Amino acid sequence: MSIAILISVHDGIVLASDSASTISIAGANGPQGVIGVYNNANKIFNLYKGLPIGCVAFGAGSIGNASIATLIKDFRRSLATADKSVFNPDSYSMSKVAVLLSEFLAAECARVAQQQPRPTLGVMLGGYSTGESLGEGWSLYVIDGVAQAPTELRRKDEVGISWGGEAEAIGRLALGISPNLLGLANQVLPELQRQSFSQMIGMIAPMMQAPLVLAPMPIQDAIDLAKFLVHVAIEFSRFTPGAQTVGGPIEITAITKHEGFKWIMRKHYYDVQWNREAHIEQH
Repeated sequence: MSIAILISVHDGIVLASDSASTISIAGANGPQGVIGVYNNANKIFNLYKGLPIGCVAFGAGSIGNASIATLIKDFRRSLATADKSVFNPDSYSMSKVAVLLSEFLAAECARVAQQQPRPTLGVMLGGYSTGESLGEGWSLYVIDGVAQAPTELRRKDEVGISWGGEAEAIGRLALGISPNLLGLANQVLPELQRQSFSQMIGMIAPMMQAPLVLAPMPIQDAIDLAKFLVHVAIEFSRFTPGAQTVGGPIEITAITKHEGFKWIMRKHYYDVQWNREAHIEQH
């Protein structure tokens, strides 16, 4: 389980996540039971060293036996060594990067298609196409082992917050209602009342949303907001009965046109002072 955030403002893109990785097993009646939580998973990645392109992953932590962190780094290496007819670092679009990543994950899913369970996960990409002054956000999903086509989160001139993973806390805070409200209503309301209830929520919901992001918001304030939202999700999971499936260190990166991909908060499993070369390479 996890929480992943992408905030887009005119100053740039902010990616943020927790570090929890949940180990689950299928229960006797179908539901999954949590048997352990690790709090040191890596979910945010620079997709090409020196370019303003990054992503944050959520959902399943692996495809087959390979962790998402390892696979994203494999994809990063494939971009760095690709022929320019496939990926040209001097002239590229974020939509092209999203398609290439989707195809890469589809190939990985096909390689382990016979293994169970089939993964369900999401990736949000943020960055700048060559020559563009505004950043872009893209999302792609793997659902039950099948990679879906990438979709643009919003137009480049629009700003906003996107999130994935355990959305209950942020949904209640930002949208004013639980993301599970309609599903619960369908369980308890008679069939004739469901449509009218859905229409009512459709009219009320836009008025309940909190306007947390405005276009002129400085990148530092977007960073602070992302940190706050991840913290809210972590504390919500902490105080909700059951395993704390959102937690661990918060990681944040900011991507801007001129400064590129910059880590704001980041954990390391090694001591930087003894591993200067590895530290430089990962940046």
